[in-house]
Amino acid sequence: MAAAVTSPAAPGRPGLVVGVDSGGSGLRIALALVRTGERPGTGSGTGADTGVGTVAPEVVETVSSREPVRTGPGGIDAGHLLQRVLPAVEAMRRRAGGGPIGAVAVGAAGMATLGDRLRAELPGAFAHAWGVRRLALAADAVTAYAGALGQRPGAVVAGGTGLIALGTDLSGWRRADGWGHLLGDSGSGAWIGRAGLDAAMRAYDGRRGGSAALLAHAETRFGPAAELPGALYPRPDRPAVLASFAPDVAACAEAGDAVAARILVRAARRIAEAAEAVCPAGPAADVALTGGLFRLGEPLLGPLRADLGELLPEAREVPAESDPLTGALIVAAALADDTLRLPEDPRLLQLTR
Repeated sequence: MAAAVTSPAAPGRPGLVVGVDSGGSGLRIALALVRTGERPGTGSGTGADTGVGTVAPEVVETVSSREPVRTGPGGIDAGHLLQRVLPAVEAMRRRAGGGPIGAVAVGAAGMATLGDRLRAELPGAFAHAWGVRRLALAADAVTAYAGALGQRPGAVVAGGTGLIALGTDLSGWRRADGWGHLLGDSGSGAWIGRAGLDAAMRAYDGRRGGSAALLAHAETRFGPAAELPGALYPRPDRPAVLASFAPDVAACAEAGDAVAARILVRAARRIAEAAEAVCPAGPAADVALTGGLFRLGEPLLGPLRADLGELLPEAREVPAESDPLTGALIVAAALADDTLRLPEDPRLLQLTR
């Protein structure tokens, strides 16, 4: 794993917390300092105010790898995750000068449906390795939420290869989509890429609804159109391959291709509908968008803002404050300090204290 080191400069010895972000694009682990017992605005730390009860942790060091944690018939491989996390954290802790770990938060893609082994094995493993009893096992959408909005009520749409929306009024969670590229993820990178390739193949066949521009982009990226099925179908990472074509759809839309533009208009509507489904009732709810999908730019964001304004007229779109790894650290710090307000859920956010 590649390491990025930041030296802490803090009086005394604050506690340590660990955040883990495990997804389809790799694994990231962070060690951070947190001054337990402080309240926002009262500490001398440089962390941002999370909006409730705890100064956000100060990152000491992060390590990252593009190799994702394995998933097999039994779900997410807890042993593989532990083989990666335990030595990485021990090395970071030594470089930080040691000290006890107060809490750990793991955010993992697939936790809700594939996380049984993590829930069974991680509490005992972390307790044995570090003596830590406070553990949060969260769906990656929860850590994305915490990174984007902290611990205040609202709704977050996390979009990349897939797409999920999560909302809370702090009494419970509401989830929409996140069902994978075969059953949902409507408006996601994979959804946009597949729609763009469909339009490319229509143009290749001479059917209505095709786009010559998308066909040209598809052949530049993947090779001759007639060979695309053989290149795509055997791939185990088909959703990621489909999503890799989403920037081409956005580029064609920006260049004036009407078919590509309509694809992004449809995607925007589906994203807004997911946000509408989870947004808490009441005025002035915050809605944040997070993830690489929203780097596609104005061809997607323009119609999305219009749809959010129509479907959620009382909501306020706000920029995401940070990313899912920071969200994991926010959850861990709040758990260490007994200030966690995000609601427990047997699938989305399981806590061990």
